[in-house]
Amino acid sequence: MSFLDEIKDEVQQAGLDRAVALAVTPPIFDWLVTTFSFQGISDRVARDYINKHGTASWSTIEASERSAPSCPKLRSYWHFEGCRYDKTSFTCSEPDHIDACPLPRPHLRNGRLNQTAHSFFLFVRDLADGDLVGWIDHRLESAKGATTADLEAARQEALIGPLRNVYGVSDKILMMTLSTLLIGAGAHRPLWLETGTAMIAVDTLVHNFLHRTGILQDCGSDHAYGAACYGPGGCAEIIRTVANRIDTRMLNPAFPQKFTRFVQNAIWRFCSAGCLNICNGNRIDDRQACQIGYCHLHQRCGRIPLKMAKIDVKTAT
Repeated sequence: MSFLDEIKDEVQQAGLDRAVALAVTPPIFDWLVTTFSFQGISDRVARDYINKHGTASWSTIEASERSAPSCPKLRSYWHFEGCRYDKTSFTCSEPDHIDACPLPRPHLRNGRLNQTAHSFFLFVRDLADGDLVGWIDHRLESAKGATTADLEAARQEALIGPLRNVYGVSDKILMMTLSTLLIGAGAHRPLWLETGTAMIAVDTLVHNFLHRTGILQDCGSDHAYGAACYGPGGCAEIIRTVANRIDTRMLNPAFPQKFTRFVQNAIWRFCSAGCLNICNGNRIDDRQACQIGYCHLHQRCGRIPLKMAKIDVKTAT
């Protein structure tokens, strides 16, 4: 029930509420690009690496850009495509310029993160004119929709659509980071708060929960984890439908009536090893139906295996 307080605390600790109020981009950029680093690895490992080696920052990248690096890929956001920097081999698509290139200098966990940091910097500089707050305001205000659902979808796509082309970021990480920013710093920006609370971040835990429980099957929406989770009838649409039927003010009076992000996060917490640690691959042998009898959902759950047990061909014949 503390989900909203946790978001606000994270935003205040990072100084994002003040940065948004003053429309100052660097602190917002630094927090976003650091959060992007928590992809594809456990939070603990990512955090330990950042604490030891640091991360990319607006001030560092901006200073390197002012020195006019020779690499043609760094001229603009549109030129950056195809950089292909690899940390391990120290190679890229412009090898004649790599020794003087500022992109590899932040000691990030892998070369993809270096590319993400520079790609995102160039996006903010060239497409948002260096003003992230103004860009978000404009994108949300220009979104249109005939119904509430259409308007919510249009606002989300107005932000996610352009950012989806930043190198190395997925819909999932964009939904997670932007919803936190929009909710936590949206006290005086109603469109931010409305958009942030409606966002859904579908990761493998959430998708697998919907599969194991039989919800995907019952909804006629069996699909593999990936882009289909955000498509018509996918995981996000199912969660949104459920959220429309829940008045979360009954759980916490401080919550909005409809809090889609909270419903999705509740599913994630039910599964996550760091939270309730119930519905996940560490607790369930996915070759067979779940056997966790003490789960509150056990009697109503479809208990559908994620993986079908392999048949021994010799035995079968």
